[in-house]
Amino acid sequence: MIIGFILNGEDVVIDNKANVRLIDILREEFGLIGAKAACLCGKCGNCTVLMNGNVCLACLIPAFKLRGNEIVTIEGFSQTDEYNDIVSGFSQAGLESCGYCTSAKIFITETLLEKNKILDKEEVLKAFNGIQCRCTEPDKLLEGIEKAMEIRQKRLYGR
Repeated sequence: MIIGFILNGEDVVIDNKANVRLIDILREEFGLIGAKAACLCGKCGNCTVLMNGNVCLACLIPAFKLRGNEIVTIEGFSQTDEYNDIVSGFSQAGLESCGYCTSAKIFITETLLEKNKILDKEEVLKAFNGIQCRCTEPDKLLEGIEKAMEIRQKRLYGR
């Protein structure tokens, strides 16, 4: 099956079986290994990508659903100012990650920052509920998101 989609801002075409998972396509066809193939059943969040701007689990997306859609991986997102805001905020908060859950934490943080408000701890924990990895303390995560919000506000609005 010939499938065209946008990957990290570039039009790409693959020839693959309709039921091959996006996580396998990213890793095997394109060498993009930032999203991790862990549970392969949508429970851990380690394979998080953005699909049309929404957080999605690449292990649950079959190839046939890619046609005409836009996929952003952590490798593509890492080229943006938005990524730098988040990484800087996490760093300032002393937040460290194991590496497996990095894409999930960054993409979920990005969706929270798009709402352009400071969230309370319960909202943050709810947003991150789908990530099984517990390498980060919830208070550090909240602090990292708040720092990222401050950095973004300053970059965008000078405040």
